[in-house]
Amino acid sequence: MIGVVTGVFLIVSLLSLSEGIKEAILQQMRMMGKDLIIVIPGDISDFATVFAGGMDLTDDDIKAIKKSDGVESVVPFDYKAEIARYEGKKKTILLNGIPWSGGRSMLEKDMGWALKEGRWPVPGKKEIIAGSMAPEDIFPGLKSGEKVVINGIKFEVVGILRSLGSKQDDTNFNVDLEIFRDITGQRKGAKMVLVKSSADYSVDQAAKNIKDNLEKSRKRIQGEDSQSFSVLTSEKVVGIVGNIMGLVQAAVVGFASIAIVVGGIGIMNTMYTSVHERIKEIGIMKAVGAKNKMITNIFLVESGFFGLFGGAGGVLFGLALAKVIEIYFQIHPFLYLRAAVTPQLILFCLLFSFLVGCVSGYLPARSAAKLKPVDALRYE
Repeated sequence: MIGVVTGVFLIVSLLSLSEGIKEAILQQMRMMGKDLIIVIPGDISDFATVFAGGMDLTDDDIKAIKKSDGVESVVPFDYKAEIARYEGKKKTILLNGIPWSGGRSMLEKDMGWALKEGRWPVPGKKEIIAGSMAPEDIFPGLKSGEKVVINGIKFEVVGILRSLGSKQDDTNFNVDLEIFRDITGQRKGAKMVLVKSSADYSVDQAAKNIKDNLEKSRKRIQGEDSQSFSVLTSEKVVGIVGNIMGLVQAAVVGFASIAIVVGGIGIMNTMYTSVHERIKEIGIMKAVGAKNKMITNIFLVESGFFGLFGGAGGVLFGLALAKVIEIYFQIHPFLYLRAAVTPQLILFCLLFSFLVGCVSGYLPARSAAKLKPVDALRYE
């Protein structure tokens, strides 16, 4: 049964957690307006290129995006890790550069940004807003109106954001893009551009126009057909996340199935031993009229319950691990994760483990049913 316990334990814990991660990511994506488009450097199909960093969209790329048909507004985003000081404490923070003059409206209406306290920064001023967890995890006690020094430049914290859904976002600091460029030295381009499509165009058509315009611009400037960028609608991002997590879940089930098969072989060996020890009992049952089908069913049900008990143990251990990890992430919220344990998942695991037990016990049950009563009664 240990093999079945291990396999079901992996299925319940990892599937529930992966489904929880998927839901947490999708919940963040649903906060985006459906008319928003994200443009990032690198091909989204090449994760190593996209997430390795070091790539930027150029100013020419941003101009080409703005000139595309169907584009209503464009907000470039940039970010960099910097050293910040507050009340004598030094911490490394992630500093975001956002153009407040053109980007605030999109952030509030389409991205769900809202202030927990304070006010929004004035464009062009050395004012900063902090993520909701910055006063807890980065600089305990930080409040609106206090000063933070970044790269030797003093900023006033004018606002604290409400939670955006992940620890990474909730511990960031945000300044006006021009100020960001002055203190970081990153004068050109951006690491991401957020685009709002106009009402006259569908999001997909606007995204296609942006892609075509960027390709023409890069070919004209660089002299080659460059494809090192990705244009993503919110629906496309949701689809990508769903596909990735689907592959992860399929891999989890595949690896867990190995443990369950090993457990099934163990159950089969146990049932052969059980048949061998009860040969005389089988002979007595047959002598008083038990049919082959009845003998087969007796051993099938027995082996099925071996699998079921193993499945029940795996479900209990899996639920326990999933809940422990969920509680951990609530205390240390890198991602606001909830373990998505559904009755359907539990029922599937129990039925599957019972079926594995039955299948494993089929051959021993058949061998028991084929015993001849005379030979079985003579067996010592």
